[in-house]
Amino acid sequence: MISSIFVNLPVESLTKSVDFFTELGFKFNPQFTDDESTCMIVNETIYVMLLEHKKFQGFISKPIADKSTTEAILAFSLGSADEVRTMTEKALSLGARKLNEPEDHGFMFSWGFEDLDGHLWDLFWMNPEHVQ
Repeated sequence: MISSIFVNLPVESLTKSVDFFTELGFKFNPQFTDDESTCMIVNETIYVMLLEHKKFQGFISKPIADKSTTEAILAFSLGSADEVRTMTEKALSLGARKLNEPEDHGFMFSWGFEDLDGHLWDLFWMNPEHVQ
């Protein structure tokens, strides 16, 4: 059974990406960090590897997708609607692009952003009373 996930994302500038995500409150594992990549800790089982294009390209035989394309949306559940608002507003103030307008369905609240490298982050909160 899968016990953890490491999402690998190509970034143009590791320094700019680390600064951006540090401001959003994320920490990094120095054990998995070098001049071209780092391991961003989402929680104890979810990690995002940020790899500069040259290093990322070393793992694949296809070209890296252009910022104007979308291959995946990273959806993360947060502890409250306020946490979703706070993180999205902070990301936008740091130069992220608004992905969509906030959506409040009562039992669920979501709002997203596009990070500095064009990766889509969909943040949401679901009322635990409505989750089966």
